[in-house]
Amino acid sequence: MLDRVAAGARVGGQKAGWGAARLAGRAASSKAPTHGEAVAKKLYVKTFGCQMNVYDSARMADVLAPLGYGSTTEIEDADLVVLNTCHIREKAAEKVYSELGRLRALKRVREKGGNEMLLAVAGCVAQAEGEEVAARAPFVDIVVGPQAYHRLPAMVARASRARRTAVDTSMPAESRFDHLPEELAGPQPGRGVSSFLTIQEGCDRFCTFCVVPYTRGAEESRPAAEVEAEARRLVAAGAREIVLLGQNVNAYHGAAGGETDAGELDLAGLIGRLAAIQGLERLRYTTSHPRDMTPALIRAHGEEPKLMPFLHLPVQSGSDRVLAAMNRGHTADRYLRLVEALRAAQPEIALSSDFIVGFPGETEVDFEATLALVREVEYAQAFSFKYSARPGTPAAERDDHVPNDVAAARLSRLQRVLDDQKRRFNAGMVRRTLPVLFERRGRHPGQVAGRTPFMQWLHVDGDDALIGSVALATVIDASPNGLAGALAGSAGAPVNARDGTADMASMGGIPA
Repeated sequence: MLDRVAAGARVGGQKAGWGAARLAGRAASSKAPTHGEAVAKKLYVKTFGCQMNVYDSARMADVLAPLGYGSTTEIEDADLVVLNTCHIREKAAEKVYSELGRLRALKRVREKGGNEMLLAVAGCVAQAEGEEVAARAPFVDIVVGPQAYHRLPAMVARASRARRTAVDTSMPAESRFDHLPEELAGPQPGRGVSSFLTIQEGCDRFCTFCVVPYTRGAEESRPAAEVEAEARRLVAAGAREIVLLGQNVNAYHGAAGGETDAGELDLAGLIGRLAAIQGLERLRYTTSHPRDMTPALIRAHGEEPKLMPFLHLPVQSGSDRVLAAMNRGHTADRYLRLVEALRAAQPEIALSSDFIVGFPGETEVDFEATLALVREVEYAQAFSFKYSARPGTPAAERDDHVPNDVAAARLSRLQRVLDDQKRRFNAGMVRRTLPVLFERRGRHPGQVAGRTPFMQWLHVDGDDALIGSVALATVIDASPNGLAGALAGSAGAPVNARDGTADMASMGGIPA
């Protein structure tokens, strides 16, 4: 399943009021429908959580475009506001209800002016809460789970006619991908030079701390031919890198679907098939489970040049006792052997992971085992959290919860080690010349930013013509959050990495 995601992975902020969200967030956007009618309605989608939610938000915009909905970055102008929610973070549902309280006031203002504003709660909180959303926030018009958002047009029509909340948290037998239109042209969250593409959903692992199997359902893989067709459309629209998404992406086993192909493809086979697409420069995938790292997938990291040497492989703990209590299905030694095999196949590979400290029953000995594993692996980056109980999960029912102050102290100790490793990894890039895929303008005029093969942001002095291309850049300076450099062979002045870089957490992981 998808790994826990850092706060920076949001489309739209959730820490501040709506004014700050407009400045810091990214609203789902779409161009005017291509059927000739003018855009009559405005859509604002605020996304919380992982990359898959970003992908889903863009697909919601695709689904709603035939109804005449086009984008707005001004929430006050929206005829339909969708909160695409995440249930991974602590008190996720309460944060959504807090957001809804602010939106209720905005809805009233628009109604007094004679303008309708429909409010929709989508995503994993909608799936988990269901009818409870309508009970606690009866002014919400639509509640739709992540497997049912292809039904949004009908739900919008129903909500516009009725005075009660339309709720659909079903998990239909048919795949929602069978009912989604082709992607709209134009900018979308998660689409651009680097684009997201969901290939797998759901999780069958049932880690005892995780709600994903209950909110996203059982594992399901899209047919390879369908994935390839979407990838080709993304490349034709300007994508040069595709990030393959899944709650447990390396469990992918999609029907091959070609004229001469029979049976199924695993993730390694799918990567090989997509790598043949002309114009596609890079492939990545996230998030993986250690139990599904196959020998073929490990070999692909050494054999397929388009597969980038970066892997997010969550371990959660270095203690076998805790791993068993989490129902992870592997030991610390098994994880370390996977790391060894990956580095034998691709010596340059950079690794990222997720860690939970203070899991129920965790002792100081267990925590020291986690520190030992971290020191042995040496991560390029990682995400770490204190355990927080999720209602309905087995871990939440345990009676041996670690005191909060103890968990907080352990988290601080772990993060110091991880931060030191990240700093060393970035510093090791100085004076290296790396291929960089430039994605956007930098923070300052005359600056562009792109990603190294190892997922670091790198800023150089350069013009917009670089965006969408891969160019060599020499690293001049490093900070914990990114790199600064100059185009290879140029005499450009160094960029201040501490002033001109974006948060690396913005590509943070999808829960494993």
